[in-house]
Amino acid sequence: MFEAKVYSERRRKLKNQVGTGLILIPGNTEAAMNYPANTYHFRQDSDFLYFFGLDHPDLAGVMDVDDDRDYLFGNDVDMDDIIWMGPQPALKDRAHEVGVEQTAPYHKLDEKIRDAVSKGRKIHILPPYRGKNILKLSSLLGNDYVEIKEMISEKLIRATVKLRSVKEEVEIKEIEQAMDVAYKMHTTAMKMAKPGIIENEIAGTIEGIALVEGNGVSFPIILTINGQTLHNHYHGNTLSVGRMMVTDAGAESALHYASDITRTVPVGGKFNQRQKEIYEIVLKANTEPIKSIKPGITNKSLHLMAAEIIGSGLKDLGLMKGNIKEAVNQGAHALFFPHGLGHMMGLDIHDMEGLGEDYVGYNEEVKRSDQFGLAFLRLGKKLERGFVITIEPGIYFIPALIDQWKREKKFMDFINYDKVETYKDFGGIRIEDDILVTATGYRVLGKPIPKTVEEVEGIIVG
Repeated sequence: MFEAKVYSERRRKLKNQVGTGLILIPGNTEAAMNYPANTYHFRQDSDFLYFFGLDHPDLAGVMDVDDDRDYLFGNDVDMDDIIWMGPQPALKDRAHEVGVEQTAPYHKLDEKIRDAVSKGRKIHILPPYRGKNILKLSSLLGNDYVEIKEMISEKLIRATVKLRSVKEEVEIKEIEQAMDVAYKMHTTAMKMAKPGIIENEIAGTIEGIALVEGNGVSFPIILTINGQTLHNHYHGNTLSVGRMMVTDAGAESALHYASDITRTVPVGGKFNQRQKEIYEIVLKANTEPIKSIKPGITNKSLHLMAAEIIGSGLKDLGLMKGNIKEAVNQGAHALFFPHGLGHMMGLDIHDMEGLGEDYVGYNEEVKRSDQFGLAFLRLGKKLERGFVITIEPGIYFIPALIDQWKREKKFMDFINYDKVETYKDFGGIRIEDDILVTATGYRVLGKPIPKTVEEVEGIIVG
């Protein structure tokens, strides 16, 4: 954990922004895999971690804004717990570690919340995403579970997003620790990308690195020779020369801060001419937007910059045609680049996504588009000092999407479908880095992971 004053200061700022009422932040409980006593690896709720810091199940935090008091609800262990888990710190000792002085058994939470409800006080809650917490909130607040979404506090969402978006120095250090692990994961994957290797062997090896070096993976590993499927978690293919391997993977630090890196490499260590041409376009769409990062620029403008780079590069290869700026304006490039340029990153790999992407990535100044491709941009608003974001352009040849657009005669003025047909066996390429927005520009986080053609070929062959 961080020092107690870090959590106390975060709670103070949150209470000041919310203004009045009671803020309820329930932690997560254990989740059963296939029977009650066999549980998934525990992952604490990220908002609870941010404000209360304790990585243990069955806890709840309450901030009384009007009385300026913080409470932690949970139970001390009994002898049965000690037999299975060993001695555990007392609740009051855990609370002291995060600057909370008021503690009570978990069942007292009901009394606290119901007393506030009976007095007509506002109870601020964030959007719940686990069934147990939805049912618990329903019981506490006296509403049917389907009504809970109507009780979510927009004021609390906005205040939480404002605080969590700007990373403190201690958070940046945690992310960089996760980046150190990601470096080992990706360079290992590159060296293993040899003909005859099954994807599972590589995916399992780098997940093992995440477990040994950190707190496991920050999301299920994407590692595939079928990179045209953006989130491909199948790892049963055998690598062969002529294919490329996309690896989108990251690790969590000890305090659950994430890294998220993508690299694409040629199996066997040598890009063929067609692969190299597409790869160089994606690389430029990665490096040029990064150079433009600074406070005040919108991430939407960086996305459109990457889209124009991709469109222009594909036009040079005869895959697109016409006025590329207009092609991007109409969304024709999304046949090849159908996702957003990147997202916020921190305690969540898509940071704070559970609070609502439009709250995290957009505002009154920058609204989400409904255009195919651009609509999937998770972060569009102006960047601020302290944001940690990803930049991850890609080019993909998705046969089903190509067939549909060709059948519908979409963007015939901008897409050369005859040439595109010859790329339907290509797959996909994605390159992703994690970036800190600084006072005057940016800093690419972590030790540089090979990404130029020469660097990638060198590490595989070497």
